[in-house]
Amino acid sequence: MTDGKPPEGAGAAPEGVTSGDDTTAGTDNATAASVAGPALHPGDDLEANPETVDTVETTPKALPDNEILRSLAEAFEESEWTCSAGQDVVRVPAEQFAEFGIAAKEAGFEVCVDVTAVDWYRKRRTRFDVVANLLSHQHVLRLRMVAAVGGEAPTVPSLTPIWPGAGFAEREAYDMFGIVFDGHPDLTRILMPDDWVGFPLRKDFAVGSVPVQFKDSHKVT
Repeated sequence: MTDGKPPEGAGAAPEGVTSGDDTTAGTDNATAASVAGPALHPGDDLEANPETVDTVETTPKALPDNEILRSLAEAFEESEWTCSAGQDVVRVPAEQFAEFGIAAKEAGFEVCVDVTAVDWYRKRRTRFDVVANLLSHQHVLRLRMVAAVGGEAPTVPSLTPIWPGAGFAEREAYDMFGIVFDGHPDLTRILMPDDWVGFPLRKDFAVGSVPVQFKDSHKVT
């Protein structure tokens, strides 16, 4: 016969385990808040915007390990070197974009694989990154060359006189982002009509819509 009270210890959760009604009892808010988030890009400016940007984690490096890249780093003292996703990345001032490209080609980067841009609208004070991906067959190396340019008339020297094949990629970056490549022999639109207004891949470009009329649906008046 019991007195209506549960036996001592009955219903108690084992040590270290919380009951089903208190699943958050063991959560330490201070510990949860201390979990590190994604690393910021070297160009992120928290004073301009306190929100972080989800980017690939980068590891700062004073000088690259590779002898070829180290020689480039020593020749351009203003360059900043990082490693992103296992690939060497160099940031150069916009005015040295082509100058660094010449040095890179002389160092053995025979191919400019691509030229594109990144729009950091409302994320950074310097709005655009112009990115050139370089490849060296003889050294079995890849190098990502980046230059930051502002949103008001963004301009960098053209790489087309160095790597003629870059001309089409630069036209696309101009067409989509409005990046001007100074010295390009024919900087015209390549995807959009010549009379198109605006740059479709800019993050402040208005998203348009086209009315669609389905069969048997009510007619739009």
